[in-house]
Amino acid sequence: MAKNNFTIVTEFILTGFTGYLKLEIPLFLVFLSFSLVTLLGNIGMIILIQEDVRLHPMYFLLSHLSLLDICYTSAINPQILATLATGKTVISYGQCASQFFFFTICAGTECFLLAVMAYDLYVAISNPLFYTVVMHPRICWSLVLGAYVYGVARSILHTMCTFTLAFCVNNQINFFLKLACSDTTNTEIVIVFFGNFVILANALVILISSILRVNSSGGRVKAFSTCSSHLTAMAIFFGTLIFMYLRGGSGKSLEEDKVVSVFYTVVIPMLNPVIYSLRNKDVKAAFRKVTGRFQVSQSV
Repeated sequence: MAKNNFTIVTEFILTGFTGYLKLEIPLFLVFLSFSLVTLLGNIGMIILIQEDVRLHPMYFLLSHLSLLDICYTSAINPQILATLATGKTVISYGQCASQFFFFTICAGTECFLLAVMAYDLYVAISNPLFYTVVMHPRICWSLVLGAYVYGVARSILHTMCTFTLAFCVNNQINFFLKLACSDTTNTEIVIVFFGNFVILANALVILISSILRVNSSGGRVKAFSTCSSHLTAMAIFFGTLIFMYLRGGSGKSLEEDKVVSVFYTVVIPMLNPVIYSLRNKDVKAAFRKVTGRFQVSQSV
């Protein structure tokens, strides 16, 4: 049996965009625009929720989702922008592991938080009279704390599984798991099982059961409308990860993996504020209230 060419890796070379040298400036501007829109949109969402008491406690969880999306952008986009701006593609082993660790904290926490938000919707639809009792601020804080604890624990497991892989002599990163010479099946199972499938299944069951428990057809339509934004966000977030890791080996390509990776690390954090505010009357009313207050202060 031929031996794989393993080595001790001290740094990685990022090659994701090296094939698009003529597009470095346009790509830099695109990713910079995505970063600014993501930051402004999610910071704006947090400010709206903090400024308008009517958006509590239902939107308390959404403010933490926005915070996580800001952390997503802060963990990934600066490295992308630096690589495109300077052409420096070398990243140290420690820097890569640190970036990976903080990114997976955000990913794991967001998975759990999306499930918690599904439970929040379930309570709001099935027991609206007891909503403020069941979703008491203390309980909300406990659920959010649980999401962060889960995210950290999952990140430790995920990082250990990934960085204990045997890496090849060629330390050029196109897509991370493709750099490993050893079998990555267990790592991919950890990614999907602990980050996707179980949480997705539970969240979908919670939401669907809350809709089906409504007696009238008109009530079910209204309940589905209430859940539609969250279902959309979950479908995009989990769907991209499932597409990434559950495809058969013959159907995979590095270019597709890179596109999907960019989508769920850069585009999704930018889309979430739009998804949750586009059809939300409360958020629109809060936005008009805050902008109106600002205009009044400017005119005085």
